[in-house]
Amino acid sequence: MRRTTDVAPPAKRSAPAAAARRAPATTPSRRRGPRPRGGWTPWLYLAPALAVLGSLLVYPVYQLGLISFLEYTQAQVSGGEPTRFRGLANYTDLFADDRFGQVLLATVGFAAACVLGTLAVGCALAVLLTRVRALPRLALLLAALGAWATPTITGSTVWLFLFDPDFGPVDRLLGLGDFSWTYGRYSAFLLVLLEVVWCSFPFVMITVYAGIRAVPGEVLEAAALDGASQWRIWRSVLAPMLRPILGIVTVQSVIWDFKVFTQIYVMTGGGGIAGQNMVLNVYAYQKAFASSQYSLGSAIGVVMLLLLLAVTLGYLRLLRRQGEEL
Repeated sequence: MRRTTDVAPPAKRSAPAAAARRAPATTPSRRRGPRPRGGWTPWLYLAPALAVLGSLLVYPVYQLGLISFLEYTQAQVSGGEPTRFRGLANYTDLFADDRFGQVLLATVGFAAACVLGTLAVGCALAVLLTRVRALPRLALLLAALGAWATPTITGSTVWLFLFDPDFGPVDRLLGLGDFSWTYGRYSAFLLVLLEVVWCSFPFVMITVYAGIRAVPGEVLEAAALDGASQWRIWRSVLAPMLRPILGIVTVQSVIWDFKVFTQIYVMTGGGGIAGQNMVLNVYAYQKAFASSQYSLGSAIGVVMLLLLLAVTLGYLRLLRRQGEEL
């Protein structure tokens, strides 16, 4: 007899298994990392500083904005007349004044020149600090800190003496005779600009120098081996890596230079001849205290605050769009 073997038929696959095999492969979902705990902890650390800033900043800004909507002159201060609410009338009068437009343009141009000069000098000296030996580096740092620590009114007075047409050494060294730097509009602005850059560049220099020291040396060595010049290394390597730091010092310089008061007031005698060197801070001071128009002076202060906020937020937004974390 022929021997046959019984072969069992293949078992039917279960419907779920077959469906799973026929289904297309899906990409596993990304697992979200654990959420950071202690969300209120940073705010607890910031609470003391926020309390101090709130008491020293919020209330004065509130009073500044409130007075800008009132009729507040010497008559209201002395109690001779009641304070009246004017709404936006102070701002209407301010923007209708041609003098305000001229002062605003002069302030923007002067502040822009000061910011560019401060950044150029500070960044150049920061790169220089990385190229010199320890003793020249220490001497440059001490000289910069001395300029930074000098009170503004003292530095302005010293610069006035240096450029004095009768006794100053600068005119003699340059062979200018009795040339008066504070007589002409542009020469006076230039003199004040030099003093502002002199007392402001140390902050930029030290901050940028600290950022350069944090850059890995291998990156700079690779750029130098590729034949890049110092300017190309700064423009293509250092500047992109230092963009957050440059953003901070730029915003800080804009705030400082836009609200310059002491240098202009001391070195030009309150705004120059016929107010040719007037800036917004000095203009607000003259409106508020020289003319006793405190409401107009407050309105100028509010306009300055809004302009600085707009410039700062716009610059930070530009950095965020470029992918920088601040």
